[in-house]
Amino acid sequence: MAQNEPQPMIWRYRLKARGLLNAISRRREFDGVLIRIDGGYGCIHPWPELGDPSLEKCLADLAGARRWPIVRRAVRCAEYDRVARVYQHSLFEEMEIPASHATMVKAEDAQIARAVEAGFATVKLKTGRDLAAESKFLDAMTTEYPTVKWRLDFNEALEVADAAEFLSGLAEKTRAAIDFAEDPCPYAESTWNELYRQTNVMLAVDREAAPLSTAAQVMVIKPAIDEPFLLAEAAVRNHQRVVLTSHMDHPVGQAFAAWEAARLELQFPGLVGLCGLQTHFLFEPDAFTEMLGPWSPTFQVPEGHGLGFDDLLEALPWTRSF
Repeated sequence: MAQNEPQPMIWRYRLKARGLLNAISRRREFDGVLIRIDGGYGCIHPWPELGDPSLEKCLADLAGARRWPIVRRAVRCAEYDRVARVYQHSLFEEMEIPASHATMVKAEDAQIARAVEAGFATVKLKTGRDLAAESKFLDAMTTEYPTVKWRLDFNEALEVADAAEFLSGLAEKTRAAIDFAEDPCPYAESTWNELYRQTNVMLAVDREAAPLSTAAQVMVIKPAIDEPFLLAEAAVRNHQRVVLTSHMDHPVGQAFAAWEAARLELQFPGLVGLCGLQTHFLFEPDAFTEMLGPWSPTFQVPEGHGLGFDDLLEALPWTRSF
């Protein structure tokens, strides 16, 4: 951090999940911080299980060199937010936010029924815990809801042979209903090319998303840790689809992801597809999640300037103590 830069302030928060959120993490409580820099706000919500530095390392970096992408992106968010607040307008003015899939962390019939009732046409299911049960569940759901598309997110929980066996072993109608399989196993160009050839299921890269991740057919961009413009440029060159998602973080971070999705669609018309911006319902509700409205494919913009949440953010007990 440069000597004359405004000093950041923070507010620590803890999100409590309604259930286990993926095949790798066993946590139910997630700590993060909101940051305030010169009147602009951002969010740092690390997932060490998925390769992020710990929260304490992020805070040390925020106070120092700011080398970590997750820290730099939070600072960039605060910069965008501050400018909009200075001019007293919302970042979302005249912006069209892409619709979202339903993110589901458990294979439950009742939850799928609820998602369909809420208007979701695509479901992203966290998979990789129990492949036999998940295969059976998907077969049943594609029969009951034949128009629903599925995105399967494994968080690199499988070996490539297991991923190939699982995807190839699905019933034909089930495999046809899969939009893509996200991070089925650790990314490697040769193994992913072969996995796609064997299964004919499109593969989405998230954890190792990079300009040279050319073996994926879909690029997943998380504005909390990724630079969207650079990855979008690469996706255009590589003829890849693009999906933006939240980092399953605080609603402030969720709003930042939604704004970046809308902004990227302006920069690259037609590139951004159905996104994953509706994740607040995965956690126990609070005043911030309430401002994002009910669970639906449409993102509800929080009222206020910048990214919104004006009164809630002003009322927080900000501190300079990291």
